[in-house]
Amino acid sequence: MVVPELKAWRAARPHVVRVARSVRPQLVRAVEAVKPPLVRAAGAVKPLVTQPSTVQFTAGAATLGLVVAATVVTAAGPWDSTGQRTAERDWAASQGRAGGADHGHVSGTSGKAPAPAPSAASVLTGLGGSVGAGPSPTEKALADVLGPLLDNAALGTERTAAVVDLATGKRLYGKGAGDALSPASTTKIATAVAALTAAGADHRIATRTVLEPDSEKVVLVGGGDPTLTARKDAEGNASLRTLADETARALKDRKTDEVTLSYDTSLYEGPDVHPIGLDNTNVARVTALMADEGRLDDTSSGTAKRTEEPAADAAKKFAGLLEDRGIKTADPVPAKATDRAKALATVKSPPLSALVERMLTNSDNDIAEALARQTAVAAGEPASFKGGGTAVRKQLKKLGLPLKGAEFADGSGLDRADKLTADLLTALLAKAADPAHPELRAALTGLPVAGFTGTLSTRYAGQPGTGLVRAKTGTLTGVHTLAGTVVDTDGHLLAFAFLTASDPPTEPTATQKGLDALASTLATCGCN
Repeated sequence: MVVPELKAWRAARPHVVRVARSVRPQLVRAVEAVKPPLVRAAGAVKPLVTQPSTVQFTAGAATLGLVVAATVVTAAGPWDSTGQRTAERDWAASQGRAGGADHGHVSGTSGKAPAPAPSAASVLTGLGGSVGAGPSPTEKALADVLGPLLDNAALGTERTAAVVDLATGKRLYGKGAGDALSPASTTKIATAVAALTAAGADHRIATRTVLEPDSEKVVLVGGGDPTLTARKDAEGNASLRTLADETARALKDRKTDEVTLSYDTSLYEGPDVHPIGLDNTNVARVTALMADEGRLDDTSSGTAKRTEEPAADAAKKFAGLLEDRGIKTADPVPAKATDRAKALATVKSPPLSALVERMLTNSDNDIAEALARQTAVAAGEPASFKGGGTAVRKQLKKLGLPLKGAEFADGSGLDRADKLTADLLTALLAKAADPAHPELRAALTGLPVAGFTGTLSTRYAGQPGTGLVRAKTGTLTGVHTLAGTVVDTDGHLLAFAFLTASDPPTEPTATQKGLDALASTLATCGCN
């Protein structure tokens, strides 16, 4: 039987060959940069030939993890046969852009846009259960290799772990796997699965303008799109400029060139300030209307100073854009649109699957909080911190996931009141890999790739997990977590979750290296 990914590969072969030839110089540099650890992981790395063939690229992707996949598959895009979205940005745009919200800006990158998360060929094959000729790892063998690493003092005073075979859903290893700890940003995996379940992978968030009847009152209605942008280059996001274009055109068709402008943020309820407070650079006020995440610089990921009034500032920018298009208006004020208002124009976000990928790759807190509220809206709960937590739990319960001890205080994991278990994190990943749930696949494809993308782009230096581990990081003072997937040497796709906590806090770099060593060991150990 030919798996869907192979059919897609054959269809895309001519395009991939062209791309492969065009990106060969960058590929050579990538291979040279990571050759030492990959030699240890794969046994040997054959030199590149002058004219690489399709077969050679396929074999290279399977053997070297994402050395080839991060270059070629990113350019060609994730396959659509399993319900994944097609790539929305070209290879060149994806190369210089990475970051990480609560993990700090990655040195040497522009920080202006998130990098698409490439899907490794070996991972996609693993999801179909068509690889893994040898027996799956055994509990004893995993305990023998993971146990000493978990005893590393650098991991702190508390540590839990779980490893699951995604082909069978069976837990292969556990250490305190049912004990709930602060998950930090690995909470975003739960947020992603809940949002995709409640609203659907293809759902797009609308921002619109309406005209109140028998008046010249225009209302800008926020729908909760955290990626709405006022910048000239929208980069595939919903554009406030496009909304102004269409709104101005609709008004002029009505022979109207002067209006009053209001803005409506009533979709969300409750406090808009995250419990960590406004005196931080990790997240803006959580409001149904904002432009560019309320950032006061030109970044689109990582930490940044934020405006104190993101909704009002977005409305002011929109008013200026209307003025530029010949529509006079005064300073906007808050007001709720009535049910009788007539539609003028609408712009929509990228699909929810793309927002999930961007959130996970760059650990974007603003998107995470927005997705928790979108889950609440879709589930009929109040769109607030509390309502979002309730909605997330309800969606995960529908999927039959182990929720004992779990607490959802926010969508991002910035709140220390969040509690998750290693069992739940691996169960979330297993559910996203389940062929019966293709709508959840973005919760896997968005995971950062070790040594290549997002919050893992500067980690795993010199470790054999480079290009083979895909994982969501979690970092708070005294809390470090890692949860994701890895293909072992026998081709088995495994999910893992490692959670640590320490008071007093451990040294962050040493703790992260300890976590990375655990995941790398899974990549290089057949353990059977």
